[in-house]
Order: sequence, then structure tokens, then C-alpha cells
Amino acid sequence: MPATTPPAAATPRGDDSWKITAKLAKAERENRIWWSFEFFPPRTAQGLNNLYDRIERMSDLGPEFVDITWNAGGRSSDLTSSLVKTVHNYFGLETCMHLTCTNMPREKVDTALKDAKEHGCRNILALRGDPPAGESQWEAHAAGFTCARELVEHIRAQYGDYFAIAVAGFPEGHPESTEGREKELEHLKAKIDAGADFIFTQMFYDFDIFAKWVKEVRAAGITVPIIPGVMPIQNYGGFERAVARFRTFVPQYFHDALEPVKNDDQAVRDVGTQLVGDMCRKILESDLGIRGLHIYTMNLERGSRMLLDYLGLTPSVNQIKQLPWTPSLTPKRREEKIRPIFWANRAKSYLSRTETWDEFPNGRWGDARSPAYGDVNAYGVSLNLTDAEARELWGAPESLDDVKALFQKFCSGDLKALPWSDTPVAKETSVIGSQLEKLNGRGFLTINSQPAVDGAPSDDKVHGWGPSNGYVYQKAYLECFVAPERLDEVIAHFDRNPQITYHAVNAQGDMRTNTQSDAPNAVTWGCFPHSEILQPTIVESISFLAWKDEAYELGRKWATVYEPSSPSRKLLQGLFDSWFLINVVHNDFKQPDAIFKVFESLGAETNGTNGHANLPSGTAAVNLEVCEAYAFKSDEVTNTKMHLAMLGRFSFVVALDLLLPTACAFKSAELTDNKLDRRLKPFTCKSDELTNTKLHRRPRNVTFLSVSSLTSP
Repeated sequence: MPATTPPAAATPRGDDSWKITAKLAKAERENRIWWSFEFFPPRTAQGLNNLYDRIERMSDLGPEFVDITWNAGGRSSDLTSSLVKTVHNYFGLETCMHLTCTNMPREKVDTALKDAKEHGCRNILALRGDPPAGESQWEAHAAGFTCARELVEHIRAQYGDYFAIAVAGFPEGHPESTEGREKELEHLKAKIDAGADFIFTQMFYDFDIFAKWVKEVRAAGITVPIIPGVMPIQNYGGFERAVARFRTFVPQYFHDALEPVKNDDQAVRDVGTQLVGDMCRKILESDLGIRGLHIYTMNLERGSRMLLDYLGLTPSVNQIKQLPWTPSLTPKRREEKIRPIFWANRAKSYLSRTETWDEFPNGRWGDARSPAYGDVNAYGVSLNLTDAEARELWGAPESLDDVKALFQKFCSGDLKALPWSDTPVAKETSVIGSQLEKLNGRGFLTINSQPAVDGAPSDDKVHGWGPSNGYVYQKAYLECFVAPERLDEVIAHFDRNPQITYHAVNAQGDMRTNTQSDAPNAVTWGCFPHSEILQPTIVESISFLAWKDEAYELGRKWATVYEPSSPSRKLLQGLFDSWFLINVVHNDFKQPDAIFKVFESLGAETNGTNGHANLPSGTAAVNLEVCEAYAFKSDEVTNTKMHLAMLGRFSFVVALDLLLPTACAFKSAELTDNKLDRRLKPFTCKSDELTNTKLHRRPRNVTFLSVSSLTSP
């Protein structure tokens, strides 16, 4: 078992015992199994605060070290350095800091290395990194490095043996490589020859593939330690996203075991723990000479704890140094009202509220306060397809109609993926599939949705999740891209419905919303035996702003799979540079179709069609020859702008107020500046002009008719 947690308040050190290489050698001499954890920088400040609390708890599981990722493009460099510093100074854990070549000039690399040394970090994982933001292909920075080998050489030249340096190995082959296994082994050996000390592997689920690769590595003359990377199965959706993101092979027996329970999150975790745990046992008991595991935690706690417990590796209480309960420095902990009273038993039984409140992150909208917020995409935004695969899947759209058709095909199940969803449409989407198809056909490009659910059993094949014998609930939710010229009309319509909550934001971060609160709006919750209410899926402003960067980045990456001068690239770049991303929640979950009725009631012009769409609630529409008649039965008509847009289709329109003895005659072409054309008589209006796009008279039961259906007034 691992030694007692190292003392806190670590300082910069020259003692090589803090290198991972020294720790692994010591563990080998003691003939003990060891493990380590990986964390990524959360997207939000509150998520970071809560990650510190999580790392503090997970340090009691006895990791040999932790490593901290560096996001694609170096965007999280400052946060990575801050995490490394805090983990040292407050938790006394050794760290390994990721460092990539992506968007990193030598000067920035040197700054990162200098900060790492000052913070006491003795270990670096040198990586090439993912393609920069907005690009589908990796390109070296003009003043940077072209590959991980060059980065290793630079670190050695600048710092000698101060740092232990790790590099990445790919048992299943690098996802972007087309060179073949032998060439990849040559690249790996070149990194070792340049000065790398040990190897972290990409995640895998097939022991045989891993074992074969290890033997090939050894046969190539590489003798440094190999650390296998394993990822606990937290829930079925997350598992599918991870294997798609990293193109990981999954043995059929994994699918056979998980498929029957995929709608029961707790059962998925139990079965997944056994599957991954059995694979880990094979590794540790094999003749490969490997006695350690590197766990990709995804910033979640319970799955890692369960895996270690299944393997019999959870430290016992008397092996963990006991400390008094002192308040945390994080804002959330200062206000904490619940902590276990039996502190001495927490190594195995401490399951506080904050350990499990985000452990079933089924939807995109997890809580931004969660350190796990960001999920697998924290490792870089990717389409999970090569450019050729993307073009084959999505063709080459050259018009908005082409784009709408692709979204419709995905909603109907005829297209297996979109940039925002790399797995086929979820089963529950079939419940609202036809409505989604219509919505996309009208120009609302949906990228996420869920139907309203009122107390479905937790083992329901379509809507179920969580432990058995419970009930689950959902508010209807839609997320879509909207053309900027239509946003005002859409929002004005939403504002008239008290059950609607919305957020709208563009790529530049300009946001509009009808909620003034930063509090989360739970859109999925569940009631389970012997458990408090679980709320795994929420909508809140801070989460939406964090997500919008990724949403637009995925759209831009779609554009980059086409040639720069192509119509497809220009179309998609223009769309994702200018369109708004909106999310809409209908808060009455007992009305399953209400959210779609809101969209259906938008005016003809605002829905992006040719004017033959449904009108506001309580409205009758009758087709007369090539035109339409519109009857508005609302108490007032205040949004003249919307009505004028609709009437602009007709050369002459008569407005007849059924409650008045005279009629109002308008010529729509003269109303573009909101002024009343008085040349046509008779008319009734309390003002000579329509100001602020509001009718001064509030007519009741007004009927707008096409001229072809009327005689002259």
C-alpha cells in the first residue's frame, strides 16, 4: 500500500525523490502496487474551487502523484500552473504538469517551465497537442516546436535532469497517424532517446491489445516504465462519448454486459467497475512488469474510488494520516453545513454530499460548479472525424436549405452524427423527432433537446436513469442556432410566455436572457428510494457561456474540413460567426408539447419560411388563392414590427376592426417607417402614425385579409 500522504506546504525542491521516476523505483523495491490520478482544469471559477475540495478528499485514496492537463491551444496554461501550485502547497501531492506544443512559442514554453520549477513541480508530460482552436489539422507554431521529441530535447537542454519527463504512448495507434505501427514505435523510441523517462498510455479497454503493444515496445529497445492509462466507466453516455473522442476499441463483451443496464446509471457504474477492474487485474498480474495504474478521473470521484475498492487497493484508515477538520479556503466550503462526524472512517465510508451530487452527469448541462463540468471535451474540442470522414458524412452543403436538411436527417435517425453529437440521436429524441424535424426545416438548427417527462420509472427504456425503483422528471428543453435577423422577433415572442426561460448568445459573448438570477434551473431530476432528490442536469448562465465557446468552435471546425475558398466553408463560417445560440426551457413539465407550440406560433416571416406557417396562439389562417388570411384574436396587437413583416408579402392589405363602424386601410409598402398611409380612407386610429412599433389603438378581433379576397373599401 502507498505511504502516508506527504506533508503539506511543499516548496521548490532539488531532491530527486520527488520525481515520479524515483517514486516508481521506490514502489518497485517495496514490491507494492501504486496508482495515480489525472485532473483537468474546470471551465468555471466555482468548478475550480470545488475541484480543490475533490482533490483534497481523493488525496486520502493514496495516489502516488496526480497530473494536470493542458488544454488544446494552451488556453488553460495559467490555470494549469495555478492548479500545480495549489496541489503542492495545500495538499502536499506530487504533480506532473502537461505541456503541449500547440500554439506555444518557445518563449511561452520557457515561462511555463520556469513557473513549474518555482511551484516545486519536478515532472512534465511533453505532448505535441491537439489542433489549435478553429483548425482541423495540427500545425506547428512558427516560433515553436513541431513535435513532442523537440519539446523533450528543449527541456533537457534548458533544465538538464531537473525534470522527470514523460511522453505519450498509443497502444491502439495514434488517432491521426497513417504511418503504421512500426513507424509509430520509431517515433516513440526517438522521444525516449531524446531524454524522456517514462510513458503514459492513451486509455484502452482491451488487455490483449495493450499486452501486445507493450511487448512490441520492449522489442524495440525501449526499457523505460510504461504506465497504463485507464478510465472508469461513470455512465453509459459518458463512456460512449469517451471512446468516440479517443477512438478506443471496446471488446464485444463490454457491450454485452453494459447494453442491458445502460438506462440504470448505478448499474452501469457497478458493471463498468467490474469490467475495468478485471482488466486492471490482468495487467497487474501479468508478466509485463507493470505494477501501477494511471486513472483518468474526468474530475469525478466515485468511479475512481469504486475501482480502487474493487481491486482491494483502497487505503485503510490507519494508513492515512489523520488531520483535524479545518475549514477550506474555497467560498463554497466556508458556507458548508454538512460534513461527516466520523472523520476517522472517511477513507472508505466518507461519501459526503459533495462527493456524489454530480456523479450522474447524463446531460450536457451539468452544474458549472462541478469540477467535472466539461467532461471529455476538456481534452480539446474535436469533431472525432477525419476531414475525409466528415465530408463523406455531411457532404458539401452550399445553401442554408442544405444545412437544414442535414439537421433534419440527424433528428430522424438517418444521419449518425453532427459536430455537436458524435453518437446517433438518443432514444428519447424519437418521442419528439417529428417536431424537431419541422423545427429544423423552419431554420431553427437544433443541437440539443429533451422532451418533458412527468414521473417515468427510472428503469424506463427511453427516459430512465439512476438507481432502480425511482421516478424521473424532465422539463422540455431546446437548444438551437438562430439567424440574427430573427432574434428580436423570437425573443419578443418568448417574453410573452411566463413559462419560458431562455438564454441567447452569439460567438462574441453578447447575451440576452429573461432571467436575472444566476441560480441553476434544474431540467432533470429524480426521486429514488433512500436518497435525496438528484438533479444531474441544469441550465444556468455561467454554464451556457462556458459551453458556447465549444459550440461555436465545433461549428468552425466543421467549416475547416472544406477548402478555404469553397462555398461550403464560406457558408458555415458565416453562419457560425453571426448566428445566435439559444436555449429554451418550458418550465411546465406536465405539458409535453408546449415548447413546440411556442415555436409553432412564431410569425410567418420570423420562422424563416415563405410565409405559410402557423401564427400566434388562438389564431386562424385560411389559404385564399396564393395568399393567406390571418385572424388575430389576442387582446392587443403591440408588436407591429412582426405583423408588418408578415404583411409585406402582399401589395395591398385591409385591416377591418369588427368592433368599429369604420375600417382602417393600410398600404403595407408605406409602413416600413412605421407611418400610417392616410391616402386610403376610411381609417380609424387615435394617432396619425404608429410610433415605437406599437398600435395606439388596441383593436380586438382584428382580421388581416389579402386584397384578393376583398372588394375595394
